[in-house]
Amino acid sequence: MQTKLVMVLRDDLPAGLAVNAAAVLALSLGDELVGWLGADGKDADGNLHPGLNTHPVPILTASGGELRELHDAAPDEVRVVGFTEVARKAREYGEYLRTLEATPAAEIDYVGLVVFGPKAPVTKLTKRLALMR
Repeated sequence: MQTKLVMVLRDDLPAGLAVNAAAVLALSLGDELVGWLGADGKDADGNLHPGLNTHPVPILTASGGELRELHDAAPDEVRVVGFTEVARKAREYGEYLRTLEATPAAEIDYVGLVVFGPKAPVTKLTKRLALMR
């Protein structure tokens, strides 16, 4: 099965928050991407450089409303990991979990999503979104 990974960040994020959201989302999905890293390499001086991801990771943008729609519309075969305002504002993980537990789903605002799964449904969900510039 051919898979695809797309990251979608809220279009009004300042650069620092966008980079942070992208890092959190990438790390949150990392365990599921078995076999996505290339071989380690050596430079001309013999120094080892760990393998990097060999697949494209387009970073798209969407409004907060579009992020919620995308999150809610994903079919079961597509894995969606969300980074929320609840998580972004928490200072430690326990605080995040406590606040999340007290927040109704309809009140969760997404900062970004990573969407991963079979290529066709991921493309269908994200094809209308713009690349981040």
